[in-house]
Amino acid sequence: MTKAEASVRIEKLRTEIDRYRYEYHVLDRLEISEAALDALKHELYRLEHQYPDLITPDSPTQRVAGTVGKGFKKVSHETPMLSLEDVFSRDEAEEWLGRVRKVRPNADLSLFAEIKMDGLALSVIYEDGALVRGTTRGDGRVGEDVTMNVRTIESLPLRLRTSSDAEIGRFLKKHRGKLDEGKVRRALTSHAGRIEVRGECYMLRTRLEELNRILKKRGEAVLANPRNAAAGAIRQLDPAVAAERELSFLGWQLLGDFGTTTHEQAHAMMALLGIPTNALNRVCRNLDVVEAFMDEVGKKREDLPYQIDGIVVNMDDDVLFRSLGVVGKTPRAAVAWKFAAEQGTTVVRDIVVSVGRTGTLTPVAVMDPVRLAGTTVTHATLHNEDEIKRLGLKIGDTVIVEKAGDVIPKVIQVLPKLRTGEEKSFRMPSTCPMCGSSVRRKEGEVAVVCTNRRCFAQELAKLLHFTGRSALDIRGIGDKIAEQLLQQGLVHELADLFSLTPDDLLGLEGFAEVSSKKLVDEIQVHRTVPLDRFVNGLGIRHIGEETSRDLADAFGTFESLRSASKEELLAVEGVGDIVADAMAEYFGDERESGRVDRLLEALTVESRKKKAPGPLTGTMWVLTGTMEAVSREEAKEKVRALGGTVSETVSKKTTYVVVGADPGSKADKAKKLGVEILDEKMFLKRIGHPSA
Repeated sequence: MTKAEASVRIEKLRTEIDRYRYEYHVLDRLEISEAALDALKHELYRLEHQYPDLITPDSPTQRVAGTVGKGFKKVSHETPMLSLEDVFSRDEAEEWLGRVRKVRPNADLSLFAEIKMDGLALSVIYEDGALVRGTTRGDGRVGEDVTMNVRTIESLPLRLRTSSDAEIGRFLKKHRGKLDEGKVRRALTSHAGRIEVRGECYMLRTRLEELNRILKKRGEAVLANPRNAAAGAIRQLDPAVAAERELSFLGWQLLGDFGTTTHEQAHAMMALLGIPTNALNRVCRNLDVVEAFMDEVGKKREDLPYQIDGIVVNMDDDVLFRSLGVVGKTPRAAVAWKFAAEQGTTVVRDIVVSVGRTGTLTPVAVMDPVRLAGTTVTHATLHNEDEIKRLGLKIGDTVIVEKAGDVIPKVIQVLPKLRTGEEKSFRMPSTCPMCGSSVRRKEGEVAVVCTNRRCFAQELAKLLHFTGRSALDIRGIGDKIAEQLLQQGLVHELADLFSLTPDDLLGLEGFAEVSSKKLVDEIQVHRTVPLDRFVNGLGIRHIGEETSRDLADAFGTFESLRSASKEELLAVEGVGDIVADAMAEYFGDERESGRVDRLLEALTVESRKKKAPGPLTGTMWVLTGTMEAVSREEAKEKVRALGGTVSETVSKKTTYVVVGADPGSKADKAKKLGVEILDEKMFLKRIGHPSA
């Protein structure tokens, strides 16, 4: 190929690669495969290598260029990059909007809500369409010049895209009468002068997983989370390192007078220029719509491919936005409505001990109230005495406490530098705090257990567990009612539930004729129970939902399970010595065995049909982390339907560990044991999922 021919081919390749980049990063589609796109890039690279004088700064091959820097130059922002005021509830959002109404009582307060990415804010400047500078936010007035690293972000165009007449026509038609058509057309076609785009640099969850696998193989430290990974990548002195991180970018502000009059128009214009924006962003006519959007985003938060921490709510009208001005370092016309914090700090005022259904004593921290994940938290589990020692926790300590979703709050870290000297050490009691009986700790176990099987706390916990959602699912029996049933002698053991009459309940607080009959009817409806729920409902130590299901699948009937030998139990996938011994101890106990007999007289336990062999028969699976295409529960059900067994713990018996986003310690244990690890794509392929 002659140089003249190469010049023509290079220009065509650049044009097509830029078009495909726009399709992929802005329109979220790609009409060719990624492998084909890589092949085009490779051809361009070879031609430019052959004719280096044909290389231009905006060529797709020039994302990584230059040498390792000695530091970053400070750059002043022509327009400060302001912070946002945070709100955490509808009430706080109303207060913000109320302050705006006081300043502009007659204004149209139409809002624009956009996803608040949990990444690193960047300013990207184009001159005559070409990317010339990328800068961090810094202190809002002065940032760092990270242009060489910004150029490695594949989703950012090195040269702004020129829109077609048809695209411009559709945009102008949609917003006719609400913008300056001449300015819009010039900006979208000529790109003359300076165009500044601000947005968020971030790392996809899947990319972080891939990167951490690479770093582990090299023996390097893994990255904590996508946000830290993105921030660290942008501040790398070597652009090749930044390129390896494969960062992404979404625009959220267009600076300059380009004929638009609303935030919505600016976002649409950025997309036409080739800057990706978040497709979830939308105009909201009032706070009711914003709140609904917040709820919608919150539900899909964990399924998104990137981390977010809320939404940003702006006045959609640009003139109104500017006229409202700045309060301190925040614009009056926008707030960040954040999801309720999942971590906070508080002070542990006491440590109390609760007694569970198996007699296990669990220390619980009593804390100053702290708002976490939308709820006020005053108690957090400390699990056991060993965990308290590991944390180094004392009564009076300032701690970091965490609550994610419906997970029980827990103390994750002590802040010893905030101690006053008045803190007190904690010791587990030598007697049960509920019944005064002695406690014991089995050799090799962390649990301290009450020796009195008639302990009221145990009976209460057993009753609540048996009637709970994972067992019989009898609605209407909460803590207070269960306590009354036991205290009044109406229920001595689980079988007594099914002998209750409406008259028995009339003497209890809060019960009248209608409510008494309703609860008795609810109990009677549950006289037939599936085998796995019955086994789980018995509350045998070390046996939860998954193991109960495995045992039901293996033995089919309760009689077969009850009479099984230890060897037969150990033959079940997911059952080890601890579970087998717990089963033998429970069924071998004369008192517990009698209770089960009486329960079987009151109930019908449905047999379980043995599963027909499937393609996954004989395999045991552990799933960890967040999955994108399916929920964890859907994935488990699919494995079971195909004949596989699902376990919550990784052991030598585990066949596969499926790793989603933020997998935790199970993946590490799998590596130590040599268990095969599958990512989500590999897993979906194994189970024949349509998205594989």
